Amino acid sequence: MIISASRRTDLPALYAPWLLNRARAGWCAVPNPFNPRQVARVSLRPEDVDALIFWSRWPAPLTARLGELESLGLARSLFLITLLDSPRVLEPRQPPLRKRIEAFCELAERIGPERVVWRYDPIVISDPTSEDWHARTFARLAEALRGKTRRCIVSFLEIYKKLRPRLRGLRGQGLNVEERPQASAPELLPRLAAIAARNGMRLQTCAQSEDWTELGAPPGACVDPILLNELFGLGLPTRADPHQRAHCLCAPSRDIGMYDSCTFGCAYCYATRDVARSRANRAAHDPLSPSLLGRFEPPASQAALPGLDRSGSRS
Repeated sequence: MIISASRRTDLPALYAPWLLNRARAGWCAVPNPFNPRQVARVSLRPEDVDALIFWSRWPAPLTARLGELESLGLARSLFLITLLDSPRVLEPRQPPLRKRIEAFCELAERIGPERVVWRYDPIVISDPTSEDWHARTFARLAEALRGKTRRCIVSFLEIYKKLRPRLRGLRGQGLNVEERPQASAPELLPRLAAIAARNGMRLQTCAQSEDWTELGAPPGACVDPILLNELFGLGLPTRADPHQRAHCLCAPSRDIGMYDSCTFGCAYCYATRDVARSRANRAAHDPLSPSLLGRFEPPASQAALPGLDRSGSRS
């Protein structure tokens, strides 16, 4: 089983103590996001976990404690790190770019560049963030990450229905978002692919409706079973997860996060309906709870193991 931690929130940045507590307990509770009365007990025992996939834009809090996770037998991990330099109206709450680059590089030095994948995602085309702007920004970031990763994943913003009011609200702040950013692919992707190659990286796309292999950006998986098999000597099947969105090539995984728990407040985020609600949820978060938010219990659940504290350290 592959554990996804998490497409729904930034566990490494915001909830590392909870994650470590649940790793010690050997399981966590995950309510169905569409029916919270259905609660799954997801095993985090080393014998049940093939690999952990971490999605983050600020991995530093977990990087500092990877040794604890590894000591629990959860050493097979892959990090998917989002690193952009978007206008503040798109990404209002995150550490300064310099610190985020340093955190990326420190993680790569800790576990190796093959296990740290750069996500330049999503590509938002707007008045200030044109194709030329993205090419210049991507080049600057790629040079800073040279030798620290082997792969870069890109995708264009997909404007879900629930994102439209939020994105329309940015117009008053000087950011008019292009409704069909994919139209920029023929002009932009060959430039990004060439920049990536110069810096020792392979470019791939994520869950796009078109195949842009001829532009230098073939489709690929974020939760990539081929890469995981190569890294850790696993025998994972290479089929795609049928429960993910159309055109997603990721392998099946169990996500242990919950929606409306990330407080970074990115305007394009599909996992956060309301930033104020997410802040309130995080303020009420209990690192000793079996579930990330609230206190969901799976049927016939067992009590949390002793020896845990609210910092995620052993007492």
